[in-house]
Amino acid sequence: MKTAGIMNRPNRLLRLAILLPAWVLLVTIAPVPPLPPFAPAADTFVTATPVALDEDDPRRRRLGQLVFIRGWELDSPDLRFGGISSMQLEGDVVTAISDSGTLLRFPLPRREGRQRLRVERLPLAGTSKQMHDTEALLIADGQAWLAFERQNAIMRFRRGDWRRESSARPRPMRRWPWQTGPEAMVRLADGRFLIFAEGRSEDAFSPVVLFDGDPAEPATGWQVLRYRRAPGYRPTEAALLPDGRVLVLNRRFDWFQGISASLVIVDLTRLEAGRTLAGETIAELAPPLTVDNMEALTVTRERGRTIVRIASDDNFMNLQRTLLLEFALEAPARD
Repeated sequence: MKTAGIMNRPNRLLRLAILLPAWVLLVTIAPVPPLPPFAPAADTFVTATPVALDEDDPRRRRLGQLVFIRGWELDSPDLRFGGISSMQLEGDVVTAISDSGTLLRFPLPRREGRQRLRVERLPLAGTSKQMHDTEALLIADGQAWLAFERQNAIMRFRRGDWRRESSARPRPMRRWPWQTGPEAMVRLADGRFLIFAEGRSEDAFSPVVLFDGDPAEPATGWQVLRYRRAPGYRPTEAALLPDGRVLVLNRRFDWFQGISASLVIVDLTRLEAGRTLAGETIAELAPPLTVDNMEALTVTRERGRTIVRIASDDNFMNLQRTLLLEFALEAPARD
């Protein structure tokens, strides 16, 4: 198991110095890593260790329009744990999908220590990572939709037993580059879907497709839009806010600043073909704050507050961490 806990500043800077070249290689020239070892579905455990938002100032809570509630580093002896690319909260249980097509279910951490963990592989054929690279998960009405990046495909599963019900490679997504395809998926209140591509690093926009209904049905109509990114950032996940706007999680790699994440709120009024979606950055998470390769996002309404949770993909690398950070979305602080 990886060593968990809060690092002092020298150790943290050393981690950043080691990780930065690894991150750059990972997103540029690194080969596709193998799938974690196959094993039958199993009940094991995950260990939650508290982390601070700011290790230099553990009392810090405010981050833009977010207020830090708590944070965890998660670890498990099961080699299939990790690589979290998307997640959703069902009651008090986190259902997450890894980019190797592995389903992870565990209780939302409330205290330090071990908790049960259910690990199982999606019932998909083949053993290559290209066939299992799942980047977005959406659960609603007893069904689950998954976006597969390297296939540019959307599949719908029956939530109870994860039996595949339908799949499609929508025409506007087929030419998306193989490693920058569908990363984020949102189901609107009226049943339409928005799917965001990660997009190429050199572009200022990421492609977006608005589906009239279920994107896993080949006959579903669609319209093409685009998302204006902040410089250097690319979207990795999105979630619907209670007021109908969309919260987009974005990620950036930088030679000097390392890896960072930003959260952007996008207004969806006048959704129509050709429209550019742009939003307001409400928070940015960058070193020396606690951050890793943030890819997963889920939003809930709890006790009158909008709660935002983000998690990281450790790429099954010992140098990286699986973080789960919890925030409350609040109005901007006044000077």
